[in-house]
Amino acid sequence: MGLFRKAAVSEASTKATGDAAERIAEQFLLRQKMQPVARNYRCRFGEIDLIMRDGGVLVFVEVRLRKSNSHGGAAGSIHVAKQRRLIAAAEHYLAGLKNSPACRFDAILMNEMHESSVEWIRDAISA
Repeated sequence: MGLFRKAAVSEASTKATGDAAERIAEQFLLRQKMQPVARNYRCRFGEIDLIMRDGGVLVFVEVRLRKSNSHGGAAGSIHVAKQRRLIAAAEHYLAGLKNSPACRFDAILMNEMHESSVEWIRDAISA
């Protein structure tokens, strides 16, 4: 039983860390004059961490926190399969709108849990 409990605690800790990183990213983007639309949009294709509006552009934001640069760091963790899932989830979201606005995919990369470590990459994924 101890092994299962440790795994559950680790999973909860990872979720809490991810949620905190998303809050830091959202606050950063709010300071850039972006407006929040949705957080943690989930569908059968995957999840979009943040959906923001930048003027007339709808922005799908992937937030990545990696404390190590091994295996490519935060940027390297947005691999091709992850990009495909993000695009599919965004298409699912857009299908529910009456009119599809201009869109882009941004990435917020962090190597520590502080806004000073935020690297904002606009148009991180080409759809």
